[in-house]
Amino acid sequence: MADIPLPQRASPVDPKLLRATMGLFATGVTVVTFAVDGQPAGMTANAFMSVSLEPPLVLVSVRSSSRFNQWVEEGVRYGINFLAEDQRALSGHFGGRPIEGIELPFCEQQGTPLLQGSLAHIVSRTVDVHPAGDHFLYIGEVEYIRFGEQRRPLVFYSGKYQQVHTHTPAIMANGYVEGW
Repeated sequence: MADIPLPQRASPVDPKLLRATMGLFATGVTVVTFAVDGQPAGMTANAFMSVSLEPPLVLVSVRSSSRFNQWVEEGVRYGINFLAEDQRALSGHFGGRPIEGIELPFCEQQGTPLLQGSLAHIVSRTVDVHPAGDHFLYIGEVEYIRFGEQRRPLVFYSGKYQQVHTHTPAIMANGYVEGW
């Protein structure tokens, strides 16, 4: 494979082009939950990933203008709720399109609000925050994991929700996921 020479000076990338390109990367949809003055709050995020298994670390990318940044700092816990297809309304509600009268099925683990009925819950304690352009990257050490009812995940691709045909791995008695 021949090397393609890069221009000496990269021209600025159009933010709309970058957004359209990144939309071609299918992602799961999460709601990141946290406490605001002791009350549960949340925001939809699809910029979430595993960082490390040893120690167990995850990362969530948060827009600089999000109120999350006012309440979550190093040492503070937050929840990650993996949404199922039938939780699409929660994605919209926490993504800036509030639904009046929606019932928010909050529960709590280690003082961290979570959404009942999610495919999985993770509670992380913030260990580092990195500024990154118009976002902050929150690295959290995983302190709690729980699997919910097996259903199809909510997936976002090319600017809209999509359906995927999946199976949920069975958890074996020794704590490992079968087939991994």
